[in-house]
Amino acid sequence: MPTTASAVRAAALVASLSVLLAAGCSESGEKGKDPAGGKASTASPETGASPLGKKLTGQKLTWKPCPAPSEAEGGGPSPAPLPGGSEWECSFMDAPLDYADPDGETIELALIRAKATQTADRIGSLIFNFGGPGGSGVATLPAAATDYVALNARYDLVSFDPRGVGRSAGVVCEDDKQLDAFYALDATPDDAAEITAYEKGLKSYAAACKKNSGDALPHVGTLNAARDMDLMRQVLGDAKLHYFGISYGTELGGVYAHLFPKNVGRAVFDAVVDPTKDSEQSSLGQAKGFQLALDNFARDCVDRGDECLLAGTTVEEVEAGVVDLLERLDRQPIPTGSGRELTQTQALNGIAQSLYSQEFWEYLEAGVSEADGGDGSLLLALSDAMTGRNTNGQYSNSGAAFNAISCVDSKDRYSVAQTKKELPTFRDASAVFGDYLGWGMISCTNWPVGGTWNHPDVSAPGAPPIVVIGNTGDPATPYEGAKAMVDALGPGVGVEITYRGQGHGAYGATSTCVKGAVDAYLLEGRVPAAGTVCP
Repeated sequence: MPTTASAVRAAALVASLSVLLAAGCSESGEKGKDPAGGKASTASPETGASPLGKKLTGQKLTWKPCPAPSEAEGGGPSPAPLPGGSEWECSFMDAPLDYADPDGETIELALIRAKATQTADRIGSLIFNFGGPGGSGVATLPAAATDYVALNARYDLVSFDPRGVGRSAGVVCEDDKQLDAFYALDATPDDAAEITAYEKGLKSYAAACKKNSGDALPHVGTLNAARDMDLMRQVLGDAKLHYFGISYGTELGGVYAHLFPKNVGRAVFDAVVDPTKDSEQSSLGQAKGFQLALDNFARDCVDRGDECLLAGTTVEEVEAGVVDLLERLDRQPIPTGSGRELTQTQALNGIAQSLYSQEFWEYLEAGVSEADGGDGSLLLALSDAMTGRNTNGQYSNSGAAFNAISCVDSKDRYSVAQTKKELPTFRDASAVFGDYLGWGMISCTNWPVGGTWNHPDVSAPGAPPIVVIGNTGDPATPYEGAKAMVDALGPGVGVEITYRGQGHGAYGATSTCVKGAVDAYLLEGRVPAAGTVCP
């Protein structure tokens, strides 16, 4: 399952469920010592990239009122002003398609910002990446911005559509009708015929991506996105890159810190991707993480003592009922109010979607109960939120971008035989999600371009402190990833905070402890004590 931030999931979920449930310069003005102080490096690090010329680094952005998000960004209304009156402005920045040829073809990257409200005490820009990979920052930042109003006092809040995403040369693969069929595929095949059908669907999808976006595919990876952020830093006029990365955004931030350690400002990583794991290990970790979240949901259901899900009186009974429902859907999909059917794979998507936040557990309970009674409407809406489908049947490009970025990043290419060999381990990790995440290992096997690494290098000697937050109940980026990121960043860089909570990420949750520690760091430069534990 994609590791998109909970804010992205929440925005998509609200959009999908609403119909169903109702029917410049950046000089710092900061005083005092900054732990990320000093001058930025302009040297080209060992990145395989050539130095950039003044035409790119000195470009002037034209900021205008933001339009409504495009279909590729997920659609929706034009962004409303922030509480306090900050208006959203949008622009485009030119970046090289290929950093090895910086004077060659360029692409436009879409940006959004809300200017700092306290100009006298302004620190600079705070750049957000909300995860995915494939999430539109231009669409997500305004949707999630109420969580960051305090930071807007001293920062311009800035986000962007990374290359290959949304309006930033967005990758195009299949059309909406083809995607309906693709996402309805049986992603947990049980026999040779189903395996053949699944492989055929993946091959057709990869071929469509090559046909429609082949020239861009080699260049949409995380290395280039990190280089884009350093170009963005320069164009925005910032000596240092102040950064807030969530989910996949932590991997992007780690790669940036590795490439440009001297340019790192105040940085926060929340819902941390383990940078030491390959694709198989990451998928297995997610199987365990989503199973843990399902266990926590079922325990909460039982502890409430009312009519629990599927009449279960124990955690084991609740989860056995979910497995039974999925097995029935595997044999026969069920109808929905839209005229489409709910398949087993879409039900798995819907269940996983609702585990990204404890606030969504009520939808999980209702959706599974309704599906058990023969109506798959709510679980299908949750699945559509996961895959980026709106109520008009149009898809964002988040799924295409996720695959394009993931497959050009990872070298791993697994065969069916390798996958089948590992399935028992995945099933041991999760009776509900094991097969689905195990079979997902072959999603890059037929990709038309090769990968970059087995796992990213995020070592960042010389970088200032980076706050790294792990959530003990996180389903998509398990808690252990935070410690692995701290260790990989290297001595004196990563500063770990533990949040004992549920859901994907911590800062936007209910913990005043996490928010207080992060705000104190970003706004005042006070580095939290390593090992801080927040309830």
